[in-house]
Amino acid sequence: RAYDTERSSFNLHAVDLAVSSLPASGFGGFFQVDFGEDADVSASTGTRNDDQVDVQEAYLQYASGSLGIIGGKFATSAGAEVIESPSNTNFSRSLLFRWAIPFTHTGLRATVTPNDKFKVFAGVNNGWDVLRESAAANGGADGKTAELGFSATPIKLLTLAASYHNGPEAGTVERGDRSLLDVVATFNVTDALSLVVNVDRGEQDKATAASTKAKWDGTAVYVNFKLSDEWRLSARTESFNDKDGFRTGTVQKLKETTLTLANTPAKNVELRGEVRRDTSNQEVFTDGGALKKNQSSLALEAIYKF
Repeated sequence: RAYDTERSSFNLHAVDLAVSSLPASGFGGFFQVDFGEDADVSASTGTRNDDQVDVQEAYLQYASGSLGIIGGKFATSAGAEVIESPSNTNFSRSLLFRWAIPFTHTGLRATVTPNDKFKVFAGVNNGWDVLRESAAANGGADGKTAELGFSATPIKLLTLAASYHNGPEAGTVERGDRSLLDVVATFNVTDALSLVVNVDRGEQDKATAASTKAKWDGTAVYVNFKLSDEWRLSARTESFNDKDGFRTGTVQKLKETTLTLANTPAKNVELRGEVRRDTSNQEVFTDGGALKKNQSSLALEAIYKF
């Protein structure tokens, strides 16, 4: 689990404050700071991760015509879900969000948007969730991570996004190349029904003391249905295969299924109820000190947007 790790507890997960000035031409900027328990989870290496405060994004932008360039700290391009809960359809985050991809990067990213149906981007950064290279483990400042990707909406029915990351990252003892391929396809079946498929494939060179390569992969499927102007339903099912135990610490195959019912009683308020079931082929879930292969949870979430 990413953020919802405590049992039978009320939690202030996040208060997100953002200031944005991103004109279509010229210089601009974006700044977002997160407060609450979630901030400690997604905080970058090189910052404190125990004070419930994190500068999630802070970057300058220059735009001219179809070209946009940002420099600073920004969210990853990978994944179907994001750090901010209101932008996701479920309360809890997916296995892929927690284990398959990074949260943020610090570096440069250039985006070219020739029209409203296609954009391509490329960038270079310090790596996965690293604010500065000197804070990286097992090798220090040994190189940069490159990213390349695109997003296309060829027809109203389909939006396809893909990104690839490659660069030196920390293994168990030393640094080795880490690569990630992320693909997200969104099918807008009707105005009320959408399907989302997210696929990730990653690997890490020199993952262990024996310099072996570690691999992980996963697939998540979402079904989102608008019941009315106030009610919606979102279902998610996924699997994550940590083939060498590099990402989770255990060689295992994880699966989960989540069902979320959401209500919007007012323009700025959303209430969510969620039931989730996680399973593994290994005993990794705790229950009163005992280990077991499955875990079920119920959650309620209240969101206020201003």
